[in-house]
Amino acid sequence: MESWRFSAGGCDYVLRRAPSLAFMEGRPYGHATEAALIEAARAKGVTAPEVVAVLEDADGLGSGFVMRALSGTADPKVILACDDPDALLRGIARDLARIHRLRQSDVPEGVPVMDYRAAIVDLKQQFMDAGGDRPIIALGLRWLEHNCPPEVEPVLNHGDYRMGNLLVEGSALTGVLDWELTHFGDRHEDLAFGCMAVWRFACYDRPALGLGSLEDYIAAYEAEAGVRLDPTRFRFWTIYRTVWWALGCLKMAAQWRSGADRMLERVVISRRTSEQELDLLLLLEEDAPEAERALTVSLANPPTPQGEATDSELAQAIFEWLGSVKDRFEGHDRFQYAVARNALGMISRYTSASIPAVENPLLAARMLAGEVGLADPGVLAQLRGAILAAVAQDVPKYPALAHARKKWTGEE
Repeated sequence: MESWRFSAGGCDYVLRRAPSLAFMEGRPYGHATEAALIEAARAKGVTAPEVVAVLEDADGLGSGFVMRALSGTADPKVILACDDPDALLRGIARDLARIHRLRQSDVPEGVPVMDYRAAIVDLKQQFMDAGGDRPIIALGLRWLEHNCPPEVEPVLNHGDYRMGNLLVEGSALTGVLDWELTHFGDRHEDLAFGCMAVWRFACYDRPALGLGSLEDYIAAYEAEAGVRLDPTRFRFWTIYRTVWWALGCLKMAAQWRSGADRMLERVVISRRTSEQELDLLLLLEEDAPEAERALTVSLANPPTPQGEATDSELAQAIFEWLGSVKDRFEGHDRFQYAVARNALGMISRYTSASIPAVENPLLAARMLAGEVGLADPGVLAQLRGAILAAVAQDVPKYPALAHARKKWTGEE
């Protein structure tokens, strides 16, 4: 979605809208329902923005709504450097518990109730639609099928409760944003999603939203919600959401190709699928035999180029030149500049001789069928080597990469 901040009548507002009407196709509900959800949550004490208008066809602005702007920033880099991360973590836990108190009678009609098994089937279909050729994702799907917990009384899940969708000023939560994925389901899903490695950003060693420990986060949530959480369910939903986001990244390229959203960011995010595959393998390997987990992998060094400049070197030259003109860009163009530079960085690091393929349709099919798994000799080592090389190409600064490289190769 797009967010546009503007001023009118001496007040600041934010317009939240879809990049196109096609972008809204296939969604369980539209912006009018999302706006009503936000208002319902705000009425129950959640730190949510005030919705002042929902767009109509006559407005000529597409699909969306207008909110009164709140103070604070959603920039994870700023938030994670706050003075009192413990207090902020408690505030975030408090608001999530308040969201989970809402029931179907509190919200507008049309908010879906999650069927766990049906959701896994949907993920499998997304995987096949995207080519069905990623063994690590296939492994995750197989694990989900065999470890799906029984359903519990559903609570309202925000669906995207993580760093990046939370407004913070100082060390205080000032707004919960982006309610487009809200649904009824297991409270553990919301809790696990925000703790995924990808949403910790540079603070990989702080499992709870990059702010602190899981123990402190869960304790604060349990105290506010009056419930006890189940570690087994928490792990299931961590793996489920890692598979979910891996497929979400993968689908970004298809959205760009279809024309529904031609933003440069879409194709670049699609290349971040490897991040989630790395995180997924780190989660799944806990179930592998100790002998397989003890094996280390070696990474090949790329060959030194000779003769004329290679495609990678041309991309690197442009990447370096762009770094010298950064100050010429402002606003959204500056963001797009950063995305474009990231894309060139990915291209410059590619060498077919040193990057083993993470796409393997035959192996993926066998894993999905349960014919091959992490208990088979050498499979875990093969997947480790492939994903380390892929992430080193796609997102070499991804914090989990350094952790995985040390763990799997023994190198610092």
